[in-house]
Amino acid sequence: MTLYPKLILDALEHVRYPGTGKDIVSSGMVKDDIHIAGNKITFTLVFEKQNDPFTKSVVKAAETAILTYIADDIDIKGNIEVEMKQAPKPKKAEVLPKVKNIIAVFSGKGGVGKSTVSSNLAISLAQLGYKVGLLDADIHGPSMPKMFGLEDVRPEMENIEGKEYLIPIEKYGVKMLSIGFFVDPNNALVWRGSMASNALKQLITDAYWGDLDFFVMDLPPGTGDIHLTLVQTLGITGAIIVTTPQDVALADARKGANMFTNDKINVPVLGLIENMAWFTPAELPENKYYIFGKDGGKRLADELEVPLLGQIPIVQSIREHGDAGKPIACEQDSISGMAFHSIALQVVDRINIRNATLDATKKVEMVR
Repeated sequence: MTLYPKLILDALEHVRYPGTGKDIVSSGMVKDDIHIAGNKITFTLVFEKQNDPFTKSVVKAAETAILTYIADDIDIKGNIEVEMKQAPKPKKAEVLPKVKNIIAVFSGKGGVGKSTVSSNLAISLAQLGYKVGLLDADIHGPSMPKMFGLEDVRPEMENIEGKEYLIPIEKYGVKMLSIGFFVDPNNALVWRGSMASNALKQLITDAYWGDLDFFVMDLPPGTGDIHLTLVQTLGITGAIIVTTPQDVALADARKGANMFTNDKINVPVLGLIENMAWFTPAELPENKYYIFGKDGGKRLADELEVPLLGQIPIVQSIREHGDAGKPIACEQDSISGMAFHSIALQVVDRINIRNATLDATKKVEMVR
């Protein structure tokens, strides 16, 4: 008798898998590796799960079918291999699946007004009609609770679709979370890098941010663990540099820009904001005093080939409104409020151009 694969499959169609009642051929349990050598037949049966209780009985039934429907002298016993399908790896839940754009606001050094820019930018975007979230990612120096007048507020937990989520506080049209909501503002936060990074990840992944057009992150100054955690957790749409005009700030801002644009991280820089660009006293509104130097941010923007999104002067009202828990952008008709409104419009334009011309940023994968 001449043996061929179709003859063997026809015989195996008589074997039913007890778990479903279907034959093992139509169920895809017979692997495409039938081998015939003279009177000897070998092939593999594939089972869905490990420790399948019907494995031995199905193998026995397959041997019997070959001997019954083909010939009783076929060498088949002990020649049927068993293979288990590997369970698919569980798909990781996407982080912030309903957020369209993630903006990282950073500075090379502290004290340049990065948090002031972040808060006013977020409020200005909300005033334009966008859905906005704001994350105070400056774990060791959280300032957003103070700037939003929310120092005594504590976020609540809510069960949504069977999972407990932290609910961001909403004010001035902005959803906001900060580690400052959970720690004593009078005590120093003495955490190692891993503790701070894990706390930040919880504020992102364990919070219910919902649908957002923009998710603004106020990063700590410098380049460190927090920044690495963020690029490993999220695909950041783009970064905004905040600097003052003096050379010390510009040198650190240049390093921060390099961190985001290097090949391993590859986050585009949307533009640069020069804060404390000059001082104009209220009694001499036509005068400009360049306390920290003139146009340093503009020169750095030209060097980095990124847009200068705006120059913000030293204005007493900006500081007063921040300290009072009502950022100056809330005063839309003020000169400073209109300045941040203009910056927000430019940020929207830059993101639209970035999204139209570049692929989405991928989060950084660590290779061990």
